Amino acid sequence: MLPSKVIHNKAGRCMPVLLAALIFAGCTSQGPQTPPANVQGAATGTSDYYLQQMQQSSDDNKVDWQLLAIRALLNEGKIPQANDQIANLPQKLSDTQRQEALLLQAQLKITQQDLNGAGQLLKQIDSSALSKDQQARYYQLQIATSQGRPSLDVLRAYIAQEPLLQNPADKQKNIDATWQTLLQMTPDQINNMVINANENTLQGWLDLLSVYKANSNAPDMLKAGISDWQTRYPYNPAAKMLPTALSNVQNFQQSSTGKIALLLPLSGQAQIFANAIQKGFNDAKNGVLVQASAPAPAQPAGGTAPAANATPADPNAVVSPSAPPAQGSQSNPVAAPTDNAAATPDTANPAATNPDGTPAAGNPGAQQQPAAQSGSVAQTAPPSSSTQVQVYDTSTQPIDQVLAQAQKDGATLVVGPLIKSNVEQLASVQTPLNILALNEPESVQNHPNLCYFALSPEDEARDAAHHMWDQGKRAPLLMVPRSSLGDRVSKAFAQEWQKLGGNTVLQQQFGSKAELKQGINSGAGLRLSGTPVTSAQPEQPQGVTIAGLNIPAPVTSPQPAAAGSDGNVDSVYIVATQDEMALIKPMISMRVSSRSMVQMYASSRSFQAGAGPDYRLEMEGLQFSDAPLLSGSNPALMQQAAKNFNNDYSLVRLYAMGVDAWTLANHFNEMRQLPGFQIKGETGNLSATQDCVINRKLTWSQYRQGQIVPAS
Repeated sequence: MLPSKVIHNKAGRCMPVLLAALIFAGCTSQGPQTPPANVQGAATGTSDYYLQQMQQSSDDNKVDWQLLAIRALLNEGKIPQANDQIANLPQKLSDTQRQEALLLQAQLKITQQDLNGAGQLLKQIDSSALSKDQQARYYQLQIATSQGRPSLDVLRAYIAQEPLLQNPADKQKNIDATWQTLLQMTPDQINNMVINANENTLQGWLDLLSVYKANSNAPDMLKAGISDWQTRYPYNPAAKMLPTALSNVQNFQQSSTGKIALLLPLSGQAQIFANAIQKGFNDAKNGVLVQASAPAPAQPAGGTAPAANATPADPNAVVSPSAPPAQGSQSNPVAAPTDNAAATPDTANPAATNPDGTPAAGNPGAQQQPAAQSGSVAQTAPPSSSTQVQVYDTSTQPIDQVLAQAQKDGATLVVGPLIKSNVEQLASVQTPLNILALNEPESVQNHPNLCYFALSPEDEARDAAHHMWDQGKRAPLLMVPRSSLGDRVSKAFAQEWQKLGGNTVLQQQFGSKAELKQGINSGAGLRLSGTPVTSAQPEQPQGVTIAGLNIPAPVTSPQPAAAGSDGNVDSVYIVATQDEMALIKPMISMRVSSRSMVQMYASSRSFQAGAGPDYRLEMEGLQFSDAPLLSGSNPALMQQAAKNFNNDYSLVRLYAMGVDAWTLANHFNEMRQLPGFQIKGETGNLSATQDCVINRKLTWSQYRQGQIVPAS
């Protein structure tokens, strides 16, 4: 038997060990616990974290962690890894897990550009069984499958999603996107829309659109209309949080035109173009356009009877002054530059002109052309005796010095410069003055005091894409010169065509007139075949992040298209001079029977003075675009301008540009701040993009039995 003292000491030595064990056990049981996986909630962790939890889990939570990992991988843009995890999901899933898996599979399909597959997966989901977080993602995926094309289903998805969003920034994105969808819908879509009796929110949005369209060109009326609408629809989400575009209306102030600085090159190659623009600007300011609206005399300038046209009293009538060109082989008093010079304007070519004599504008980047809007449209600004106009020569001093001098002289607004290299410098010049530049830089940047107005072949090509699409054409062929001009036009047309939802565009290039004549003589004609325009990728859209769901912007690649052959195109857009067109159209007719003749379209390049009745008959059926002034919107003004510029249509177009520059200057803030604002100008129906690049919707005419009539 051990002494009690020994037993006591032994027990004393054991106590610390036992206490330590108890403390350790207690700490282990009460330490931080990993929260359970909730596939119906927000996934705020990283994919690495979720994958680690999945590896460490051996119970039913493993699949939940796997689903959360897939969502994080998709949001992080790790598509291959997400695809692998989806493929490894077990066959047996709970109802909750299956609904989440369908959402994730649909999101993966969207990133892979399989929109039909995504749509089929979304149809299998019971939205009523989803949590609010899942429902917000569900509607965002529905929206994504539309690929930006407006529809009633997209509107309903936005409206259903809005109350599910908690973040104010997400709510604003939703409201802005709902409004943009409404603006992009065609009149037919709006007029044929059938909504349910309980869709009060949708009805409110449609009423807001009606208020906007009826007053978009009258800022004060629009302000009052929006306030009244908010009173009538107090519970509409847009009444509490206006679309950003309409919020700007509430702060709108008219631009000041007390003194305008007109910046033009008064010497050098570009002087003749500047003179035409300046005359148009001054004629609009001084009221000469009003005087020119009187009935036109029977004979146009040049003494040659005009072509047979639609009735002059018809506001859509098209007048074709057919006076012969000025002496010499060209009507332009300045030798036309080469296509290469037009395509690469720089300091070596200060005029930076296009082959039709207009200043080269370059490619302003992918631009979204606004859908046509109904409602009021602003007309040419009225003349003003109070506005002062001071002209500054940009040929003799740097553009920053010219702007500084204009500001010192008290200018409130600047129109110009014209030369592209000067326009390129505007983005880096610090000035408080509002500037309406008369050209576009290669890369447009959004500045609150800058708008860009230019006449360019690319502008016409984008308008042609819309016109042909609206006429139901889906397989176009571009016939363009083998030059940088042809490349620029092809790229602009193809980019716009793909935005509209079209497939890859085919192009065929032609060479000199001598080559074309050789084809005529050989009797070979022109095959309607081509190769894909491969460099026509539009700007990639930004990824969408809303309701915790990130859908990365897909990398769009051209849809495959084999080289065409006779019969598999339904339309041809031709960029050619009048002489070239006189050879090209008959050569197409040689290869295509009248029964299967495709519709042909042309740019304004083919429309010049001197086209007699034989040419008009040869062009039977051809549709072509041009500025309204040259298409008969104001016959008296056209006749006056043609006489002033010796029937040089290139200069007449620049004259019309000067007229519209006056109107745009008087509505600068409207164009800059009011989306959808339109002006019925002499160069086209004018509207502005988000970056305030002025878009022109041109007038389309057609040759019919020797006459020029509005295109049907």
